[in-house]
Amino acid sequence: MGHLRYSTHGRTGMSYVHPFLRRNNWSARNLCICGNFGLTNVEQVFDELTEIGQHPRVNTDTYILLEQLGHRLDRESERVYNIAKQKGLTGRDITSFIEHHIDVSHVLEQATRIWDGGYVLCGMTGSGESFVMRDPWGIRTAFYYTDDEKVVIASERPAIQHVFCLETMAIHELLPGQALIIGHDGNYRLQQILPAKPQTSACVFERIYFSRGTDADIYQERKNLGHNLLQPVLHAIDDDIEHTVFSYIPNTAVVASYGLNEAFDRYLENKHIQAIMQSEHKPSAEELRRILGNHIRREKVVLKDIKLRTFITEGKSRNGLASHVYDITYGSITPYVDNLVVIDDSIVRGTTLRESIIRILDRLHPHKLVVVSSAPQVRYPDYYGIDMTSLGEFIAFRTALDLLHQQGRDELLETVYQRCLAQRNVPDEQLVNHVKAIYEPFTEAQITARMAELLCPPDVKTPVEIVFQTMEGLHQACPNHHGDWYFPGNLPTAGGLRLLNEAYIDFYENSIQQSQITNNK
Repeated sequence: MGHLRYSTHGRTGMSYVHPFLRRNNWSARNLCICGNFGLTNVEQVFDELTEIGQHPRVNTDTYILLEQLGHRLDRESERVYNIAKQKGLTGRDITSFIEHHIDVSHVLEQATRIWDGGYVLCGMTGSGESFVMRDPWGIRTAFYYTDDEKVVIASERPAIQHVFCLETMAIHELLPGQALIIGHDGNYRLQQILPAKPQTSACVFERIYFSRGTDADIYQERKNLGHNLLQPVLHAIDDDIEHTVFSYIPNTAVVASYGLNEAFDRYLENKHIQAIMQSEHKPSAEELRRILGNHIRREKVVLKDIKLRTFITEGKSRNGLASHVYDITYGSITPYVDNLVVIDDSIVRGTTLRESIIRILDRLHPHKLVVVSSAPQVRYPDYYGIDMTSLGEFIAFRTALDLLHQQGRDELLETVYQRCLAQRNVPDEQLVNHVKAIYEPFTEAQITARMAELLCPPDVKTPVEIVFQTMEGLHQACPNHHGDWYFPGNLPTAGGLRLLNEAYIDFYENSIQQSQITNNK
């Protein structure tokens, strides 16, 4: 069992690579875990452990989960041990009895009842019991396949299909709050450990970016994201399709680009039909050639080193990496005449655009550069397993701050700070996302327009416009995945809201501190 999980807290090193092992002289009490998760109430779990007398050395989510599960496994082992003693067993018979009667589902029920966050957690005990469990909100994804010889589970369906040469229908999704438990004898069972939440929140960013585009459903969803961008892109290029080249920013945006291209093909097809039907005479071959020859121009303008992904690169290396990952195809557009439309899966930090994409595309001298995002504006952090945790990194957030400053409304930052402070000790049901107030004074169009200005380097001469997916377009394209908190800020758990409040508090206090240092200089 192994899982290479990059850190969600900005640190790197072998000590953060899964699996994690908790050793014990009793075989049944050994525990190994790995997973894809982000726990939002680590302090609460830490407090529970200290209340029973433990003293964990560190408080990272992986280590705390290992210790809590290990503690519950110890208690389960003691329960079975007492049963064995009551039966009059001794010596190795007790050990064998424990190994054959450990109830992993009981361990999971006791441990996970206070967990807040998104997770797919895998584990294995020294007695040969294995388990995989998904969070009750359904935030993180898990798929499994079973037959007479094997049980396999992965976060992405195509991974299983490819390795075992399977049809899509042969693979099943682990349900929210459900566990797949494999006994030491190889038999398995599905068990509902926690009740699924009334409104599940399967992560939509998995569909937009993280999961493989080769999944049958995700492939169509990403194409639909592209379809839905037809009208705003038409507006951005002033309907001048004849002098526009369409491309994409590799590699995860390629499917959305197919969808956008298809939408433009259908748009032009309808225009061709209308032109022919409205003709007062039977069109000649030359007239038909002129009508039907009006088609969109697709080029592979941007190229990327496929071994490198800037999104998940740890912070200190990201900026330097972004400037060297991409290259362009020279001669792919007519300088100063053609518009250039490039679609990306999302715009999160803006690092890649600012440090690389816009600057190198400017060398082609397009008449206008239109950068299209298949996702809406990413405004809020993720605390459930993806490395999107710092408010100050988001270009949408920085843009809103810039607009507030332009309008002389900096006092709103202090107001939001005080509101977040007041939320620290309120019950879960009273938690509110006060950070939304930062965005409320502005329309999406205002933020988008200013963002384009902030992301455009001073030496770039090409006019740049940014086009974002709408929330309506996102929901239409991905109707079964409601975990869209990145965009409107509706975090699905109380722990996520508390961490968002703390993120703003940290941001504000650090900003004040930096301002004081600057003033002192």
